[in-house]
Amino acid sequence: MFDELKKYKRSGHFFFKSSDNLSVVCNAPKDCSGLYLIYALERKKVNLIYIGISGRQGVDGNIIHRQDGLRGRFLKGKQFGALRKITWPQQMKLEGIEALDIYWNVTYDGNNKDFPKVLEDELLLKYKSLYGELPRWNKK
Repeated sequence: MFDELKKYKRSGHFFFKSSDNLSVVCNAPKDCSGLYLIYALERKKVNLIYIGISGRQGVDGNIIHRQDGLRGRFLKGKQFGALRKITWPQQMKLEGIEALDIYWNVTYDGNNKDFPKVLEDELLLKYKSLYGELPRWNKK
């Protein structure tokens, strides 16, 4: 769906089940900024449920990397009002999600200079134009 992400050579993914330790399964780097997509594996279907970023553009036009990069966004970032390692398993059980398949892309490093927020806005707009709404975790 998002062919524009193929240009990023530094990328990867990991699975997270509600019984997993997020810090063990997360393989995202801690030295850069980028974008990530979260897919829910549920009822024999795969659904994109969230588009997120790590890193932002400063007032001087330079990137401001999160101190612990993409990895820190997962491990120390909050969603649904608390740390993801706490809220993701709860939300997964509530929604009947078997696992999360999380894809990450480094969009700003020595090879690429794409600000994550700009890319996130483009992908959210594309998703909304295709489906008429935002991914469900982007709405919460």
